[in-house]
Amino acid sequence: MPIKYIPFIPEPVEGQAVLGNFNRILRYKGADELSMTLQRGMPLYEMEKQETVGENTDGNMVIRGECVSACAYLKEQGVQVDLVYIDPPFASGADYAKKVYIRRNPKVAEAIAQAERELDVDELKAFEEKMYGDVWDKEKYLSWMYENLMAIKGVMSETASIYVHLDYHIGHYVKILMDEIFGEDNFRNEIIWKRATAHSDAEFYGNNFDCIYFYTKSQTDYIFNTVYQPYDDAYVARFSRTDPDGRRWDSGNLTAKGLSGGGYDYEYKGYRSLWRMPLETMERLDREGRIHITKTGGIRSKVYLDELPGMPAQSMWLDINPVNSQAVERSDYATQKPEALIERIINASSDRGMLVADFFGGSGVTAAVANKLGRRFIHCDIGLNSIQTARDRLVTDGAEFDVLEIKDGVQLYRNPVQTMDKIKSLIPGLKNEDDLDSFWEGAISDSKLGMIPVYVPNLMDSSSKLLDVVLMNRILHQAIPDLDSSVKKVIVYYIDITDEDEIRRFIAADDSTTVEIELRDLKTVLDDVAIGDEVSFHCTEVHDDLFGGWQVVIDSFVSDRVLQKITEFNNKARMNASPKKPFKPIEISEEGLELIEYLSLDCTAADGAWHSDSEIKIDKLGYVIRNGEKTKEFWDGAIRSEKKPLRLKIRNICGDETMWEI
Repeated sequence: MPIKYIPFIPEPVEGQAVLGNFNRILRYKGADELSMTLQRGMPLYEMEKQETVGENTDGNMVIRGECVSACAYLKEQGVQVDLVYIDPPFASGADYAKKVYIRRNPKVAEAIAQAERELDVDELKAFEEKMYGDVWDKEKYLSWMYENLMAIKGVMSETASIYVHLDYHIGHYVKILMDEIFGEDNFRNEIIWKRATAHSDAEFYGNNFDCIYFYTKSQTDYIFNTVYQPYDDAYVARFSRTDPDGRRWDSGNLTAKGLSGGGYDYEYKGYRSLWRMPLETMERLDREGRIHITKTGGIRSKVYLDELPGMPAQSMWLDINPVNSQAVERSDYATQKPEALIERIINASSDRGMLVADFFGGSGVTAAVANKLGRRFIHCDIGLNSIQTARDRLVTDGAEFDVLEIKDGVQLYRNPVQTMDKIKSLIPGLKNEDDLDSFWEGAISDSKLGMIPVYVPNLMDSSSKLLDVVLMNRILHQAIPDLDSSVKKVIVYYIDITDEDEIRRFIAADDSTTVEIELRDLKTVLDDVAIGDEVSFHCTEVHDDLFGGWQVVIDSFVSDRVLQKITEFNNKARMNASPKKPFKPIEISEEGLELIEYLSLDCTAADGAWHSDSEIKIDKLGYVIRNGEKTKEFWDGAIRSEKKPLRLKIRNICGDETMWEI
């Protein structure tokens, strides 16, 4: 339950129309409900610190939670953001999956390393796990985006800018929302980023670009620094002459003829003219080899290509390539954007020391680039995989930050997509019912009451997570009236609720239906979805020629959740096997150490926020990343620390993390 609600716009600007143009231009079902949500405010939840990396004097944050709740927390703390870049879901209908790689068994890693080098890349044993779904209907998406953009605007400083990265699926609709929220006069550019080469298999015209909408909060007071793009080939071709050392140059005019303000009249090397600079400067350029005598007689300057900054960036960005499969920065995150793209945006619309935020942070590229460019950062995302990917990336870069988690119920579900796949088996008696609208997840048959429709919040749609008066109003006046007249009862599950007593009073005060409404907490159903991982380890003090300190040796590791995924993968692979593609099951050793992706030791505190005093990450090829430093070593099944460890944390290859006291 939220602690309280934070107003979206505490003091509305006189004349600002909340949902005015939006309702007039984009009329659709659900807009009235959104208006009620905005009037209610942003839900503020308890924030729990999960980990502190470094001293973090700049207050950098990696937040697991939804955008609106994160903005409520920032607003309550008085935090103002100077630049926002967001790459939200595109309403494209796509599902995104994380590639899960089985690590090498450290007990036999060296022995099999040579054999694995001889295998094709396809032989690396891996399976996919759904991370999240970009599956929306247009109405829900626009309401969701409007709410998020309103929340973001509430935490932007007066000089702040926002860049919203979308594509052809929904971008033109969101542009209208942004015109209303930020003002048409504050629209600066629609940037076109060519993200792919031509599509030779396109049915019509290939869609190979994204749109980035750039707005400032103020009309006159904002940050914008000129950034540069490489010159095009036609311009570069002008620099056709070269010095002996290979430097390319073009000829430049040194005379002041035709320029206002006059010039310097003198003779140099037999040539008299009105020059742009005094004689002393001409002599210096000559000594530096920066002038040349033309064939027709005259003195010209040498303009070197490598000394020019480039073309001031235009709104068509053709020079930044997407992250390819071989890129050093690649993190195997489905929607990862290139660092060069974010670097251009941050350099243009912020100065050093300013605060940059990404509320749909994904792979953490915005936070990573902001840190490298001397900015403070906030990375926010609802997905645990995003938080882990960004956290590990920032540790490797030497960044300092806090990892925070919004306690709104979302943290119960590491993977909402897979939980939704299993939801029907978790609710006793729930079955599909073809006659019901898609609003209802299914129905339960009762000998006395007959069919009981069941509503279950979609864990992939954050807008349905909270049961409030707005959602209950929709159930009472839209969903229930569409049911068959024989329905006597419905069951409404919720993940979070504004105030159960308030909701019950709202139901009791409504006389539009005689259908009984039973409220149930979904958390009680999902508590036992995932069985915790188990580990066997021993800790010893070590003193030898190479190391002095403590060592935790992992003897065995069991992850029921990962093993279930492997079993599902093997079953599908067996069914799809053929003589040309024989069945090759994923097999796990008795020790199970191949299921471990990351280990960390806390030598500072036995409880509370985590302090990673020593950590190891095993990449998909089996190489160890030790305390953020990449190596070409294989993991030996142990983790070491200088001080005595108090706690051990292990992350399995699907992303689940478990802690044990030592």
